[in-house]
Amino acid sequence: MKIAHIANFYGPKSGGIRTTLHHLGRGYQSLGHEFTYVVPGNGFYCEDTPAGRRITVPSIRLPFSGGYRIIRSNKELRKLLTTISPDRIEISDRFTLSSIGIWARNRKIPAVVFSHESLTGLANNYFPFSIQRLVNWHNMRLSNRFDFVVTTTKFAAKEFTDIGVTNVVQVPLGVDLTTFTPHARDKRIHDELVKGGDLLIVHVGRMSPEKKPMRSIRAIAELQRRGINAHLVYIGIGPMWNQLRDAAKDLPVTFLGYIADRNRVAAILASADLSIAPGPIETFCLAALESIASGTPVIASETSAVGEFLATDTDHPAGATSENSDIGFANTIEKFIENNGLDISLACREQAERFPWNQTIELLLAIHPRSTDLSPTPPKLRVA
Repeated sequence: MKIAHIANFYGPKSGGIRTTLHHLGRGYQSLGHEFTYVVPGNGFYCEDTPAGRRITVPSIRLPFSGGYRIIRSNKELRKLLTTISPDRIEISDRFTLSSIGIWARNRKIPAVVFSHESLTGLANNYFPFSIQRLVNWHNMRLSNRFDFVVTTTKFAAKEFTDIGVTNVVQVPLGVDLTTFTPHARDKRIHDELVKGGDLLIVHVGRMSPEKKPMRSIRAIAELQRRGINAHLVYIGIGPMWNQLRDAAKDLPVTFLGYIADRNRVAAILASADLSIAPGPIETFCLAALESIASGTPVIASETSAVGEFLATDTDHPAGATSENSDIGFANTIEKFIENNGLDISLACREQAERFPWNQTIELLLAIHPRSTDLSPTPPKLRVA
């Protein structure tokens, strides 16, 4: 089968989208499928990569986004898809690429759209007034344009199921269980980064307003006031870079910027004592999953999807969730250490092993029947 995936917001320093595309491509190809991914770039270029054939097309740089780009012309994109002639189309951008779903349906090509973000959450974050009716209209229109809307968690699916969408399916993303492992822990890295402190906390993620990265800094400040000698390490970049650095002056915080070497990121995660994921509207958060795969527990927002894979309601949690406040995160970190200690690597790893990439690939391939019938019964897929 020839699978084409079109994605915006893909670039050299993008996080989850880039990681997801590369693992999807490798997974599809390992089962004998042909995979082409079309992404924004400076111009038209085609190359073979380990993840499949990558085609970059002319794009527009989004202002104030930290370098993100979107494909410039859907007309040219449709011409390219005609040339590629895929058996199935996947879309990663619910906004500017949704018309591709109509184009695919008119040609009897099965098509799915990935909902990587909570539009309800984004709207509540950026607008001081409710636009829920507009959000509901957009989500219903999106679902009508594609055979299926793919979400990764119950949290991500909720804004669709709440308005009666019936073609939404849940397919959890996977984690690289080979790269991210407790075996990558290195005491020298821990000692180097903790800078004489007692507790090394790492925050991996994009520095953008909806992810609330400032909360990590303020939680560290609160822990310091309580006499807890913690040091925070940031991995990532984004539009809030300067603002965060200014706020962290005189605090035990280190900014490492974007790290392209995944093995280096894995070693830092495995060497940390805790990972923090304060984003209140995260629909999955691969960085959090990579953390527990590395044996490092995660403290996450109670309103995000991260708690769904932390096993917080069991005797062996892989982390904890916190109310969305600076003091709340400081309280949760302090309480988690008191109740669980820091030696829970095995529990974290066992939880992460429930999310292998091969499971994601199998579930995605199960969505569409082999025929061109465009009215299949949605498969009963859910988060493992």
